[in-house]
Order: sequence, then C-alpha cells, then structure tokens
Amino acid sequence: MSRYRGSSLLALSTLLLLGGCATRPVNPPITHVDESSGYRYATRRQHLPQNETLGVLTFSGGGTRAAAFSYGVLEVLRRTEVTLPDGRQGHLIDGIDVITGVSGGSFTALAYGLYGDKLFDTYEQDFLKRNVQGELIGSVLNPGNWGALWSPTWGRAEQAAKLYDQILFHGATYADLDRGNGPLIVVQATDISTGSRVGFVQNFFDYICSDLNPVPLSRAAAASSAVPMALSPVTLSNYGGTCNYDGPSWLRSITDPRNPARPAARAIRRVQELDSYHDSKRPYIHLVDGGLADNLGMRAVLEALEEMEALRSIGKPTPLDHIKRIVVITVNSLSSPATNWDESESSPGDIALLIKSTGVPIDRYSYESTEQLRDIIARWNLLRSIKNSPAFSASKDPALAQSITVPDIQLYAIDVSFPELKDKAEFEYLNNLPTSFVLPPEAVDRLRAAAGKILLESPDFQRLEKDTGAKVMPDPR
Repeated sequence: MSRYRGSSLLALSTLLLLGGCATRPVNPPITHVDESSGYRYATRRQHLPQNETLGVLTFSGGGTRAAAFSYGVLEVLRRTEVTLPDGRQGHLIDGIDVITGVSGGSFTALAYGLYGDKLFDTYEQDFLKRNVQGELIGSVLNPGNWGALWSPTWGRAEQAAKLYDQILFHGATYADLDRGNGPLIVVQATDISTGSRVGFVQNFFDYICSDLNPVPLSRAAAASSAVPMALSPVTLSNYGGTCNYDGPSWLRSITDPRNPARPAARAIRRVQELDSYHDSKRPYIHLVDGGLADNLGMRAVLEALEEMEALRSIGKPTPLDHIKRIVVITVNSLSSPATNWDESESSPGDIALLIKSTGVPIDRYSYESTEQLRDIIARWNLLRSIKNSPAFSASKDPALAQSITVPDIQLYAIDVSFPELKDKAEFEYLNNLPTSFVLPPEAVDRLRAAAGKILLESPDFQRLEKDTGAKVMPDPR
C-alpha cells in the first residue's frame, strides 16, 4: 500500500511539474504599423459588397442564451432575398459588413466569420446544444490539467480557450479571418485595470505594437467571456510605444482641442484610453468579460458615427463617404429575472447580491447605448429637415449654409431584444433563462425562433424590407 501511495504521489508530482511549465500564448510584437494590412475594416472593404448600405450586427453577452439568440437573427438574414447592386439575387446576410460580439455573442460572431455559410450545418450540434459548461468544469477537475492550472501564466481562461479551440475553432487564428472574405468580426473584452474596451482588431493591436494575425480565435472568445472569479483574465503582452505609432492622423485632427467640431467627449476619452497603452509601465494587459465595458458591442458603432460627423463638419473624407444607408441590428439577449427581495426584511445573500450588483449597471449601460443610437438618428433627421426647409434654402448667408452639416445617410436601428416579444409567456420563459454555457435543446430552439420573430416584426426591419425590396423566404423547419 505504501508503495502504491508513493507511486501515485510521484505520478501526481510529475504531472504537476510538467503542467507547471505551461505558459500562455504570447502575442508577437511589430516594429512598425502598416495601416493598409492586418485584420481591420480598411482591408476588409475589398471583400465586402461595394454598395451604398453598411450593415452592422451587434451581438450581446449572455452565454449560450446570447449565442443562440444571435444565431436566430443570422438564420433570418440568410433566408431574406435581396437584389444586389450588380442585379444578381443575394441575401441580406451577404450585405453584413461588421459584426461586433461580446461574451456569449462573440462565439456566434467568430464562428460565422470563420465558417460563413457552412456554420449553419454544424453550429447547433458543435456548440449551441452542447454542454460546454460541463466540459469546461470537467477539464478543470481533470488531474492531468492541474499542473498547468497552477502555472502563474496559465489560468482557467486559458484552459477554456483550449476547450473552445477543440470543439469550435480547430486551431484557427486571425490570419484565417484575414484571408477570408467575410465581414469584419470585432470581439470585445474589458481591460480590468482601466475598465476600457479592448477590440480584437488590428487597429487596437497597432496601439500595443503587436500583430493580431497569430492570435487564436479561441483566446479572443475566452477573453470576451472571462467572467471574473469564474474564469481568470486572459493576458496580452503590451509593446506600446516601441513602434512609433500614436494613432491615425485623421483621428488626431478631430480630437484637437482647437477644433470646434470635435466629437463628443466619449470619442475623445477613447483616444486617451488608447494613448495609455504607450506607457512602458504597463507591459501586460489583463482582459475579462467584455460585458463589463460594453455588453451590447455598441460603443464602437456610436464612436464611429460621431467621428464621421466630425470629419464631415471639417470637410475631411471618411471611409463611409459612399454610404447612403446604415443598418444597425442590435441583438440583445439581456435578461432581467424578477426577484422577491423587496418582500422580505432580510437582505439578499452575498452571491445573489454580487451577481445583481454587476448586472444592474450592465443593464442600464446597455439601455443608454441603445438610446444614444436613437438620439443620433433623431439629431440627423432634425438637421436634415432644417437644411431642406424653404427658409434655409432661401437664405443667402454663407455662414448659415455652413453651420449645418449632416451626413446624407439614412439610419435604421433595429432592436432585437426580449421586451420586444408580444407573447408575454414566451418573454417570461426566455427572460428567466440563466447566463451559462449549457441550455436545454428546447431553450436553444425557442431562442432562435424568438429572435427571428422579433426581427421580422420590427418596424425598422419592415421599413428596410420596403426600401430595399427584400423578401423573407419561409422557414424550412
């Protein structure tokens, strides 16, 4: 018996020693920035339809609930036929230029960017109806992984990334997305030190003087969904300040304090956040769940619209000068289950309170993001109506003519979220689904169906159908 125990301890010690050598993948440095290469919108444009419509999808966080809900929207867009600029028949999904993904939504976004139409043959079984959470817990409890998990540079999030790679991404990196012809996929995480948003696109990696292409897609998904305490942060190496890069010149021009047409403080603060990565005292960036900074993936869209307004106001060209229509479909799987806390004098338990205290700010922040997009639409419409009014047109004052600048773009804001459901019983069911990476198959199917129903009943989506001549084909299921 003593020899058996000794052999077991020796074997366990060997496993821990070997596993202790595990280290995180290191994102490599670059010596200079080339804004015409790498995985960014500027290089994606050659692969995207050159029409006058910019299609943007934003997929929120929420575990498998979010992954299934966003997938349901993709399914409807895939069976919505539309006439392409060259006269050929295509589908609305082919006109999507950018997809942002946060936490659970990042899996659907990345998987579609990687596999394209092939995703619809495999995603349901490979991920949506799989007990990913159980497999992750099993990998953490596996003694063969304990040594790696004890390593200071290999935490539970790296173990999660390894699992995601095995079941969904199969070794793919951003180089695979860069070579593909799909939309730009912007997966977002949160810098836990500053609370700022970190996007897995080369534009951000320029600021940290690093090459995004070798980074595994699984690490981006793991970073975006690394819920604090449940998973460890994902760490990036920061080489900021070593490649002589301080951001694009056009961005500097509109954030100059002397420029009266600079955008709102939100965009200016974003520049300041990016500048902070040039600090040599920050050689590492620790990333956690993207929902802490922006659970809708909407902030980048808002900043882009504000920057476009500012550039137009000072007569500068923008990457969107050819665009006449911007369609933003916000897929928000946020759930807010009711509590009975107010019925009892006793205060909630610590764990329940912790979950709620992080969820409430995220809920309110998500609401504000949606309303800010609607505010931009209202502002553009108001300025456009003033500029087109007879009194304005009759004015001979040059200063007045230059005082109102507004992009000649129609904005469509399509909200796909649980409160938009007319069936209250179905709303209650979906709203009470947990945020986890395992759901019953029935829940997955009902989430997909609900997303499609909400999208089709959206007044803005119906207006888009009318304006583009799109036609939704029947669901084959």
